[in-house]
Amino acid sequence: MTAIYTSPDGARAIEERYRELLAGWPVPAEHLRVPTREGETFVVASGPADAPPLVLLHGSGSNALMWAPDVAAWSERFRVYAVDVVGEPGLSAPARPPLASGAYPLWFGDVLDGLGVARAAVVAVSLGGWLALDFATRHPDRVERLVLLTPAGVAKAKIAGLLGATLLRPFGEWGKRRSLEALLGPEVRRQHGSVEFVRLVSQHFRYRREPVPVVDDAALRRATMPVLAILGGRDAFIDSPRTAERLSRLVPSATVQVLPDAGHLLPAQTAPVLEFLTPG
Repeated sequence: MTAIYTSPDGARAIEERYRELLAGWPVPAEHLRVPTREGETFVVASGPADAPPLVLLHGSGSNALMWAPDVAAWSERFRVYAVDVVGEPGLSAPARPPLASGAYPLWFGDVLDGLGVARAAVVAVSLGGWLALDFATRHPDRVERLVLLTPAGVAKAKIAGLLGATLLRPFGEWGKRRSLEALLGPEVRRQHGSVEFVRLVSQHFRYRREPVPVVDDAALRRATMPVLAILGGRDAFIDSPRTAERLSRLVPSATVQVLPDAGHLLPAQTAPVLEFLTPG
C-alpha cells in the first residue's frame, strides 16, 4: 500500500491536529466509521437524522474540515455527511488505488450504502468534484443534485500554475505564503484558520502525483441531474474556460458560473449552494 505520509511522526502530527480542529466543529455532530472495500471511511454527520441527505467530498490534500464554514447553514435543511476521502490526510483508510482504476465510484457507492443513503445531493470540490462527477455519470439515479466547485477532471489540468508555485517553496516563510497564494488564489489570505493546517499537511503528506482522468463526452451526457458548477477565473489548477465550455455544451442541466477574480479556493459559496440545493 502506498505510504501517504513522509513518516509515522508526521502522520501523528497531522492526525492530532485534525482531531483538535474537529473538536471545534460548529454544530453538534456524530463521527461515523463506514466499512468499504477500500477500508474504513470516516464521516462527520450533522443535522437532523430524518432530513434529506447531503454528502460532501473534499479535494486532494484536505479532509472534512474544509466544510466547517458551510455546515451550520446546510445542516439546518439537510442531514450532512462530510466524508474523508480514502488516501487523503483525514481519518479514513490510507488506501490509494489509481484514479483511473474505477475503484473510487465503487468506494463511494459503499459509503452511501454504509450510511443507508439510496440517493443524495452531493457537493464536491476539486478532486472530490471529479470523484462525484465520475460517480454521478455512472449512477445518475443515486445523485439528486450535484454541486461542483472548481472540479478536476472535466478538462486537462493546468501544469504551469503548479510548477510556478512549486518554484516558490525554497524561499522560507515568504515563499511558503506566496506558494499557497499562487496555488489557491487570493482567498487564502482570508482563511487564517486553515493556513496553519495546510502548511502542516504540506510538510508531512505525500500528495497524489498522477493526472486526474478527464471524464469523456459520453459520460458527461449521462449527468442528467441538476448541476451547479462554480469556477475560479484565475485557477492555477483547473482550466476554467475549457471546463465551463464542456459542461455547458455536454450537460444541458448544468448552470455554470465563473468568478473572474477567484482562484482555486473560492470565496464563500454557502448561500448560493444552499439556494441551488433547495429550489422553490
